[in-house]
Order: sequence, then C-alpha cells, then structure tokens
Amino acid sequence: QFLKRQLKRSHEERPIIGKSEEMLAVFKMVDKVADTDSTILIYGESGTGKELIAREIHYRSRRASGPFVSINCGALPKDLLESELFGHVKGSFTGAIRDQEGMLKVAESGSFFLDEVGETSPATQVKLLRVLQEREIIPVGGTKPIKIDVRLIAATNADLERQVSEGRFRADLYYRLNVIPIRLPALRERRDDVPLLVDHFLHKCCGDDLKTCSREAMDLLGKYDWPGNVRELENVIERAVILDEGGVIGPDDLPIKIRTGGLR
Repeated sequence: QFLKRQLKRSHEERPIIGKSEEMLAVFKMVDKVADTDSTILIYGESGTGKELIAREIHYRSRRASGPFVSINCGALPKDLLESELFGHVKGSFTGAIRDQEGMLKVAESGSFFLDEVGETSPATQVKLLRVLQEREIIPVGGTKPIKIDVRLIAATNADLERQVSEGRFRADLYYRLNVIPIRLPALRERRDDVPLLVDHFLHKCCGDDLKTCSREAMDLLGKYDWPGNVRELENVIERAVILDEGGVIGPDDLPIKIRTGGLR
C-alpha cells in the first residue's frame, strides 16, 4: 500500500500541461475512456508525453489500485523482449536458471503500457494477439497458457497503417490494438502551450530560487519547431537555468539552433 501511494504521488507530481484546443481534445478523450477496459493505442512523436497519458488513463480507471507496468519495445533486443513480456521457464534458453514471470503477469489487475509497439518482431506480434484475444500468455519454453487480467495500452511514433500495408506489422493485431486511438499533438502544433510548459519547468528546475524568462527568449521558444517536443523543451529550460547568472533567462541562454530559428 505504501509503494502504491508513492507511485500515485509521483504520478501527481508529473501533471500533463496544456490548455490548447488540441490538448483539451486529448483530455476529453481520456475522460471518456479511462474507466473502460478497452484497449487504447496512443499515437505521437517521441517526446510528446505518451507515457504520461497512459498513466493518467490508469490512475483514473477502476484499475488504479493495481500496478502500472511499462516496457519500451525499442529499448530491448527482440529475443529478450519476448522473455520480458511473457516470462520464461527454467532451461528454456542459456541463462534461464529459474522460472521467471513476464511483465504482463506482473501487471495483473492493473494496466500494461507497451511503448513503441511497432518495434516488435512478427513472433512477438503473434503472442500479443493471443493476449488480446484469449487474455492469456505462454512463457518462453512453456506449454501451458496462463490467464491474465490486464488492460493493455499501447503507443507508437510510427505509422502502423503503413507498416501493415508493407507487411511489417500484422493487420489483425493492428485492429485489435486500435480500438480507441488517441493522437497526441506535436509541440509545434500547440504553440499556445509553450509559455505554460516553460513556467512549469522553471518551477521544477529552480525550486525556491525561481527564475523568469524574458519576453525575447519566450518569443524564440514559441517560434521554434521542437522536433524533440516537450522532452526537448524541458532539457532546454534545464540548460538555461544552469547557464543563466542574472535570474532572467534571455536569448543568450538558449541554444544557437533556437536563437537562429532552427538554422545552423
């Protein structure tokens, strides 16, 4: 119970910032779908906050008291990913010295966030389809299916429809995942939120010794295209806070690419 309270607190300390029409539409969709058990597929470029939205859905759902488990499919070798997701039995491969539960089983009664699902191998896609259709998993090297009770939330920064048409992603899995699609806008599509985000990150980085952002610097931040989205903006503000010596962040505290509008 203590750990669950700590997790919820850490979630509440990472709010989703935005008042633009695009983000209000996302919040409205989250309100509608959070308390269902439907599978959700979140689309968005890297750095737009897909995991934050997935956590918000979890903590607003009837599964909030259960675990929120996440895994990034692009961060693990494809042979290791299958073992992490579904578990393995002792002796199923070199180094498997004991039975190990998969992350999908660890998420029992909670939500499982599958980030960058487009990076999965064809073999893993077949097993994920079984999870969605039968609500069961078979560990690597195992023969007996294990029932699970998990809500699946997937995310991707890839064009899955294109991958399906090119034969790189299973069509049946795509349609099972894409029950409720949520698209997160890129930061350049919601420039009105930049000042709000800047203010939030300044408070986060400065603590009691709060710094401000000059109008000139804010204008530059608002005009930049942010290929790395919110994550890039957070890094820029953290850098500016460290470099600034006067208490007011000016253009000179920003990276050259932002001062020159993305030109080098």
